[in-house]
Amino acid sequence: MSAQENICWYVVNTYAGQENRVKENLEKRIKTMGLEDSLFQIVVAEETEIEYKNGKEIQKTHNLFSGYILVQMRMTDEAWYIVRNTPGVTGFIGSSGKGAKPFPVAQEEVDAVLSRLNKGAQTLNIDYAPGDMVDVISGTLEGNRVEVLSINMEEKTAKVSVYILGKESSVEVPLADLKKVED
Repeated sequence: MSAQENICWYVVNTYAGQENRVKENLEKRIKTMGLEDSLFQIVVAEETEIEYKNGKEIQKTHNLFSGYILVQMRMTDEAWYIVRNTPGVTGFIGSSGKGAKPFPVAQEEVDAVLSRLNKGAQTLNIDYAPGDMVDVISGTLEGNRVEVLSINMEEKTAKVSVYILGKESSVEVPLADLKKVED
């Protein structure tokens, strides 16, 4: 068995909201204690969420697994001890306690999470949908009330129905230029 074979991913339980602090603490401990050959990657599964409220783009970071981080490590007694005793860590998932080392996470599951994070996954949240009436708050159609026909999340645009010279036309408008009509 080569040394590479027993490097696995584990899920570490932290206090909710402390995931990034635990990651920083672990990274410092790895360096100061010379554990670079036992602890490799520490991942906080976060993605950026974009909301459009009142025509303003608001970016929020959203943790996919609140209270958990992923740690790639070689499960030695020393590495296990260091991770368990890092401030903010409450334990490993997959350990029965009583001194039992945890089971690793299946590589396929970790790959799925890492793939999602590497795509720079961004979720868009808007407060209107096709069929809704919206006000155009900026751009060339500013001041018009229009109906949303479709939304293109990739392009961050909406196709809207607008009357130009007495004729109905569909026009693409940036999502940030639209505000839902309040009832």
